[in-house]
Amino acid sequence: MIAVAIDIGGTFTDLVGFDDRAGRFVDAKSLTTPANLVQGIIDCLQKSGLTAGAIDELIHGSTIAINTLIERTGAKTGLVVTRGTRDVYIIGRGNRPEAYNLFFHRHRPLVPRHLTREVAERVLASGAVHEKLDRAGVEAAARALAAEGVEAVAVCFLHSYVNPEHERAAGAIIRAALPDAYLSLSHEILREYREFERTSTTVVNAYVGRKVGGYVRALKGKLEAIGFTGNLSIMRSNGGVMTPEVAQERPVAMMESGPVGGIIASARVGEKLGFGNVISFDMGGTTAKTSLIRDGEPTMAPGYYVGGYASGHPVMVPMIDVVEIGAGGGSIAWRDEIGALKVGPQSAGADPGPICYRGGGSEPTITDANVALGRLDPHNFLGGTMALDADGAARGIEDKIAKPLGMTVTAAARAILEIAVNKMSLAVREVSVEKGYDPRDFVLVASGGAGPLHVLDIARELHIPTVIVPLFPSHFSALGMLLADERHDFIRTYYADLAAVDFGDLCKVHAEMVAEAAPGLRHARGAVRQIQLDLRYTGQEFTLPVPVTPAQLKKGDRRGIRTAFDRLYEQRYAHHSPEEPVEMVNIRLAVIGKRPKLKFPHKRGGKRAPAHRRPVYLGGGKPVACPVYARDALAAGARVKGPALIEEHGTTTILYQGDDCRVAPSGELIIAVGRGR
Repeated sequence: MIAVAIDIGGTFTDLVGFDDRAGRFVDAKSLTTPANLVQGIIDCLQKSGLTAGAIDELIHGSTIAINTLIERTGAKTGLVVTRGTRDVYIIGRGNRPEAYNLFFHRHRPLVPRHLTREVAERVLASGAVHEKLDRAGVEAAARALAAEGVEAVAVCFLHSYVNPEHERAAGAIIRAALPDAYLSLSHEILREYREFERTSTTVVNAYVGRKVGGYVRALKGKLEAIGFTGNLSIMRSNGGVMTPEVAQERPVAMMESGPVGGIIASARVGEKLGFGNVISFDMGGTTAKTSLIRDGEPTMAPGYYVGGYASGHPVMVPMIDVVEIGAGGGSIAWRDEIGALKVGPQSAGADPGPICYRGGGSEPTITDANVALGRLDPHNFLGGTMALDADGAARGIEDKIAKPLGMTVTAAARAILEIAVNKMSLAVREVSVEKGYDPRDFVLVASGGAGPLHVLDIARELHIPTVIVPLFPSHFSALGMLLADERHDFIRTYYADLAAVDFGDLCKVHAEMVAEAAPGLRHARGAVRQIQLDLRYTGQEFTLPVPVTPAQLKKGDRRGIRTAFDRLYEQRYAHHSPEEPVEMVNIRLAVIGKRPKLKFPHKRGGKRAPAHRRPVYLGGGKPVACPVYARDALAAGARVKGPALIEEHGTTTILYQGDDCRVAPSGELIIAVGRGR
C-alpha cells in the first residue's frame, strides 16, 4: 500500500508518502501556487517521482476554506430566518471584548441585512410546533434572493436543532427555486443551541461552500486525469479525515485542516518516545501554530472565532484547540508610525516571498534575518535546489530596518528574531499556562520549515527541558495526515437537570447520532465511539465536556457522571461544589474510523562527524564557527552537543551552548535544553 499526504501552506506545498511494502518514505516540496492551488499538488506529485496510479490513498489538507473567509472571496450569500430574528446575526453578542479600544468594531456580517429574509414559522425550545411553516413565504423569499443573484443560501430557524422539520421543508422549496445555489441548513451543520453562533456557523458554511466544493471537485478531476484511482480523503479541523462528499457538504469542518496534521503527528511521536504530555509547535512560512497534548490526546475545543474573538466569525464545530499567530518565516519586519520595530502579521507568502527567495520580494522577513545571521546556508536550502540571495537579504534589512534605527545589520537581524521568539513564546504560554498547565511538565515538538530554527530559543524562554525535532519536520503536517484516523463529530442540545435526565430518551438521541454518522464513514470496521456530556453547575454559562461510556448511559449512572464532572472541575479550576445541582446542556458523539497503521522503519547507521564548519551569529556580537551536521548521516544513538547546526532538506536545527542532542532509534532528535546560549 502506498499512502500519500499533501499539505498546502502559505509558502510551500508539502508531500509525504509511505510505501509500506518497501518500508520507505518519499517526500517533496514545491512553492504554493495561490492562483491555482491544485497545480501545486500536481507539481509535488511530479517531484516525488510517484506514479499517480500507484497511490492507494491520498490525504489532503488545505487552507482554502479559511482563506476564502478571511479574504472575503466567498459566494454572494442570502439568509432565511424565522420571522422576528432578522437581526440576530448582525447584532451578535452584546459583550465588548476590547472595552477601551475607541476603534473597536464588531464582526462584519457575510450576509447584508437586505439579503436576510424572514418567513413565518415557529418551533418552541421543546420541539413543539407553535406556528406552522408559511410555505408561500419561503417561496417568496427564494424568489427575492434569486432576483438578487445570490449564489448560496443559509437557512437557520429558531430551535431547529430540536425539531428540524421546518428547515427540511424550506430547504426543499429553496432547492427547487435556486437549483444552482449552494444550500446550508443549520440542523445539518450544527444541532446546538445559541442562535447567533449557530447562524454564524451555517452562514460561514454557505459562504465558503461553493468555492470549496468547486476546489474539491477540481482536485478529484485533476487527479483522475493523471491516473489516480485510489481513495481521496480530506483533513478536517477535528484531527480526523473525511470523504470528499462530506467535505463538500460541510466545508466549515475544513477551516484548520492543514495545521491539525502536525498536532496529530506530535501526539503520535511523543507517545512513541514515551512522552504523553506534549506541546506541538509548528512554524511555517506564514504563521506559527501551537497546541497542547495531554496523555497522548490533543486538546479539543468546541469551536473558535475566525479572525479573533473580538470581531471574528464564530465557527462552532469541534476542532483541535490551536493558537495561531502571524509569525512565520515570511512574516515581514517593519517599523510603525513611531519607529518601533514590529514583526508580522503581514507575510510575504509564496509570492513574492522573502527577499532571499529572488521572487521579487522587497520587505525583510524572518527568513531573511536567519540568512543574514548565517543560520541558513544560502547554498544548501531545500537540499541545494533553491539558491538564496544572502546579499539581497542583508541589503533589505539594512535599508528598511538597520539604517533607520541606527543599528548594524547583524543587530537588526537579531532584533527581528527576538521579537518573533517573544511572540511565539506567548502563544505557547496561551495553550499551557493560561489553561492551568506548567510548560516545564511538557516536551516541545518542533515542526515546520522554520520551527527547528527557533524552538530552542522558545524552550529556554519557558524553561522547557526537552525538545523533539521529528522526522520530516518541514513536511510534518503532511506526515500527521498519514497518521490521522477518520473522525466525525456530532452534537445535540439536550437541556435538563442531571438529576432528572431521562436516560432512555438520551440513549435514543445517541442512537440517532450513530445512525447519522454511518453514511459518511469509510472505515466502519472497528470504529470507536466517544461520548461526552456538556455539564455545568446550575446558573453557570459555560460547560465542561465530561467523557461517559455507553454502559453509563444505558444504566443511567448519574452518580458516576456527577463524580467525573466534580473531578474534572476540580482539576480545571482547583475547586468544586459537590452540593450544588448540575445540569446537562449537550450530548456529543465522536465516531472514529481506524485507518491502517503505518509501520515506519528504524534509523540506520551513518557518520557522526560534522560535514563542515561555518560562521554563525548565535547571540553574541561575534560569529561562532559552528560545526554543521547532515541529519541524514547521523546514526541512531549519535550525540551532538551545541553550539552546532543540523541541516536537512527542509530545515535547520540550531543547538546552543549546553544543548545535548541524541538521535532516537527511529530517527527523531531528542534535545536536552541547556542553560547557556
